[in-house]
Amino acid sequence: MIAALTHLVRLGRAGIVFAREGVLALVDPLRLPVPARVALACARLIERPTGERAAVRLASALTRLGPTYVKLGQFLATRPDVVGVALSRDLESLQDKMTPFGQAEAEAMVSAALGKPLSELFTRFGPPVAAASIAQVHRAETAAADGPRAVAVKVLRPDIGRRFRVDLDAFTFAARQAEHWSREARRLRVVDVVDTLARSVAIEMDFRLEAAAISEMADNTKDDPDFRVPAIDWERTAKEALTLEWIDATPLSDRARLEAKGFDLKALARGLMQTFLRHALRDGFFHADMHPGNLFIDDSGRLVAVDFGIMGRLGAAERRFLAEILYGFITRDYRRTAEVHFEAGYVPPHHSVESFAQAIRAIGEPIHSRTAAEISMAKLLTLLFEVTGLFDMRTRPELLLLQKTMVVVEGVARSLDPALDMWATADPVVREWVERHLGPAGRIEDAAGGAAEVGRFLGGVPGLLSRGARIADQIDAATRDGLVLAPETVAAIGAAEARRNRWTAAALWVIAGLLAWVVVWGL
Repeated sequence: MIAALTHLVRLGRAGIVFAREGVLALVDPLRLPVPARVALACARLIERPTGERAAVRLASALTRLGPTYVKLGQFLATRPDVVGVALSRDLESLQDKMTPFGQAEAEAMVSAALGKPLSELFTRFGPPVAAASIAQVHRAETAAADGPRAVAVKVLRPDIGRRFRVDLDAFTFAARQAEHWSREARRLRVVDVVDTLARSVAIEMDFRLEAAAISEMADNTKDDPDFRVPAIDWERTAKEALTLEWIDATPLSDRARLEAKGFDLKALARGLMQTFLRHALRDGFFHADMHPGNLFIDDSGRLVAVDFGIMGRLGAAERRFLAEILYGFITRDYRRTAEVHFEAGYVPPHHSVESFAQAIRAIGEPIHSRTAAEISMAKLLTLLFEVTGLFDMRTRPELLLLQKTMVVVEGVARSLDPALDMWATADPVVREWVERHLGPAGRIEDAAGGAAEVGRFLGGVPGLLSRGARIADQIDAATRDGLVLAPETVAAIGAAEARRNRWTAAALWVIAGLLAWVVVWGL
């Protein structure tokens, strides 16, 4: 009860901030019951008049409420199924920029995290160059045989773990209440949404895990000629501090500098899109925060990504599903695209494949009937999420994260080449994956993998038979002279029976007393 009241107070404070900043203007009152409409109208009485759009005011409110709410807004930007496509696109512009904490405090954090005096770790430790909700980044230098080496040091904010934990507990309370009262909330699995956010934040606050993600992606892409990641300084990396190679390259957002250096912007756009798809399909592991501030082009023309706090994973089944879906859209094979949804178990079997194929066609045909510059990914996602609700599809967070990242990547690529055709760009990567894994070579590998599984099972059969024989002998010994109960078991049964008899006797006396009362007063 006390915890619930604490959560309500915290959520109530957030509600007041939202009302004051005018965020409630985003709520459609016509979709609410009458009591909720009255409450909404009352809450809007304290709205502060501004000339800004409601979505801009939402970003302002989230920033005022602190790091957890900023992170929630960024996370919901990847969940258009929950907040709607238009609002999710507005939330993409939410900047995770916070006031940096003090230099002395940062130096003390790094020294404590790495267990050494700062002077032994770095020859120079500069002021913060960027500050976000979870951490801030400093430029520093370390001693090397060939001279000073520039590094980026990411430092965790003090006491940020406790603050996130308290706010996330309140989010979980609100999500559970929503699922209790709303069928749509249960379909969207809002409790899972909060759980996913909590896991994502926990990973972001342990920089060893981010370093591991960078290392894994470095292994996956070591043979890619057009992509690389920063090198990790493991000696200067711990849970609260991460040290990486300093990236001295051109930001992908700086179109003028890219043109001045002679880069082919159309080639960069195609390379960015195809790199992302290769990571998702080939590796099942992709950078899920590929906004322009995290992407650079080095002097050799390679794409360099930074900030690996948010990563996406796809299992083998999800990768096959993704490849067949994309391939189906590219080739306009909507029947096969619909069948893939049913085979993956994403659409309940009581629905019609033909009806779902018709809905998929409604999504796919606008892509092929317009020029590349006219294709609206927002409209495409709107149709997709309407279809998922119509056919009772359960939310797949990993696929939604992939879809949203794909839209962000396409937006960055379109900023370089406004006429980019996403589907023509994706075709070679998807077709290569389909031919490799779903063609003859892939089927042979699947058969070999199946044979290996059968071999492992057959190898374990003697052990299973031996254990089964031992169990049969034990059962036979236990039942040869009838089942024998341990003295403790007999005593427990006797005590339970005595309690039952006492309660039965008490019930009978109560009934007898009631009957006597009825007889006496009836006379």
